This record gives sequence, C-alpha cells and structure tokens, in this order.
Amino acid sequence: MVDDKVPAPAFGLVRQERILDELRRSGAVRVTELARQLGVAELTIRRDISSLADRGLLTRVHGGATLRSRLDPTVPRTGASAAALFRIGMVVPSLTYYWPPIILGARATATASGAQLILRAASYSVADQRRQIVTLLESGFVHGLIVAPDTTGADGAALTHWLSTLGVPVVLAERRAPTAMALTGLEWVTTDHVFGGTLAVRHLASLGHRRLGVLTSVGSPTSAPLRRGWSAAVEDLDLDCPIDRDLSLEAMAAAERDMVIDEVLAACRVAGVTALLIHSDRQAVLLQQRARDTGWRIPEDLAVVAYDDEVAESAEPPITALRPPKQDVGRVAVELMLGRLTGGPSRPRQHCYLLPELSLRASTALETAADDG
Repeated sequence: MVDDKVPAPAFGLVRQERILDELRRSGAVRVTELARQLGVAELTIRRDISSLADRGLLTRVHGGATLRSRLDPTVPRTGASAAALFRIGMVVPSLTYYWPPIILGARATATASGAQLILRAASYSVADQRRQIVTLLESGFVHGLIVAPDTTGADGAALTHWLSTLGVPVVLAERRAPTAMALTGLEWVTTDHVFGGTLAVRHLASLGHRRLGVLTSVGSPTSAPLRRGWSAAVEDLDLDCPIDRDLSLEAMAAAERDMVIDEVLAACRVAGVTALLIHSDRQAVLLQQRARDTGWRIPEDLAVVAYDDEVAESAEPPITALRPPKQDVGRVAVELMLGRLTGGPSRPRQHCYLLPELSLRASTALETAADDG
C-alpha cells in the first residue's frame, strides 16, 4: 500500500523555485529537510543547490545553503543574481479562464531570473483590485507591481491614475492606460486585440465572405479593442456587418441559451451573414454546436472564427481561432519589471503590444477536403 503521506516528487524548475522560496522565508535550508519535503534524493537537492550557487543565487554551506553572502566570491553579483534581490507583486482579476497561462509565463520568467513572484487574486471589482494592491504595498515586501486593473469608466480611470503615482514601478498586464490620460509613469504589455479584429476580418474576406457578424463577451476588456479593429477593417474592405452583439452565453441556462442562439442564427439567415467572429472561444463552441444541431452546415452555411483558443480546437469541426500569446504576456511583463528595477529611472518607458496568432481550422474552410482518390 502506498503511503499517502509521502510527497510526490517535485521536478526541475519547481524544486529550485521551492528552494529559493524557503531561503527567502528562513534564510537557510538543509539538504536532508528539503529532500524529505520534496520527495527526492539528497543527491538531487545537492545538484540543485550547486546549480543555483553557480548562477549566484545562493551560497553553498556544509549540509545546505544560505542566502547569497556578500563574502561569497565564487560568482560575481551580476546578471541573474541581481534579479534575485527583487520581489514582484502580481495582482490578477481571476485565477481561472484566461489568466493561468499569463501567471505561468510570469512565474517561470521570475524563477529563471532568480526573482520572487508574489501572487494575489482579486476580482473584476475596482475596489477589490485596489484592496489587493494596497495589501501588497503595506506589507513592505515588494519592489514592483504587475497588475491587471479595470481601466474603464470613472472608477477605472481613478485607479489607473493612482497606480501611476505609487512609489514602486508598475507594469500593466493585458491592460493599457487610455491615451487621453497621458500617463508617463506606467509601462504595459498587452495583446494587440485591435490587430486581432483586423486579422479576423481579412481572413474571412480572403475566403470570399462579404456579409459578416461579430459577437463579443459582455463586460470583457477585450471586447472594445477587438471590435475597433473589426469595424475598421470592415469599413476599409467595404464589407457589411449587420450582426453586432454582446452576449453571455456561458452564464445562461440551457433553454435560455438555445433561444438566444436561435435568435442570432435567424438574424444571420435573414441578413445573409455567412461568417461570424465570436469572443470567446467558449461562446463560439456553444453557438457552433447549436447551429449544427439545428441543421446549419459548418462552414458551408456559416463560417466561425473564435477569438481565444482555449477549447476551440476540440469542437466539431475544429474552430479557426485567434490565440492571444498569454504566456508571453506574463514573460514580457516580468522582463519589463526587471529591466525597470535594474535599469533605474533613466531607462525609457515601454509599451509593448504582442500579436495574436491565427490558427486555421475546418470551421472556415469553404470547400471540403478532396478525397484521396
């Protein structure tokens, strides 16, 4: 019988991150204790400690390790070891849909650099976001903040302005300050959702679609920039877009959801719409499966493009999707923060836009694949 008190072995980067976390907490670690906690051999821990020491992230001592000593001459205190001095707070509005890959990218980059990432979860409420940020600041434990605040409306604008006045560097993740605010104290990295909307229109136009529709998610910060890019491209290419709605299909009971989708599909048929862009891909899956259940052929009668690519590939048929580079948003946010912390105030401010990637699948093919024979 397996002893359920024995921990599952930790792997590679996770072990080394745990070692650094314990060092920051207690100032010293012992090989025997770490091996027991992580469920690995003592030799494995010694190798991890040697690897971290060679990168200047800690000092080896007999039987364990300590925080990097100023008296340790083995590795110069430059590069990654400088980053190891920094603790970065991160506040996100959700730990579920959309945000886990961003968190993963940020955490992996911080760990590889030797910095510590301290995560706090908020909600989409401005008051809650501010409360979580204040909690991190009052701890006196962070050198910089990566945050994803609401930047819309009067409350969002006030929160954004407040962030620009804090005594620590702030990087926005998947958010940007409105241009009209002309704030110079904030940096950000975000997916270029405007470009994503343009890319979707041009893909559908290249397949011959002339009458299009767009469905976005109620309350999503992605919806407005996505629609801006979509609308500009529709106008530029002289296309028609008679269907333009915000929906919350996932929040509806099944009967209500089917009724709403049937209404949208009926409007598409009346208006002659032959292709839809749907944000998010979960809404796209729900609409596409209902369309097929009620006799629509995909893509012959209706082509579907999803914005986001969490579940689109598993639909039937697989849905063409625009994929925001979520892990890279987290990675670049940490890189911007470490650059600011090591480069100081003379370093130029940066606003980074990362492009979504179009994954072509069967939901937009105008012709079925030819038989092998």
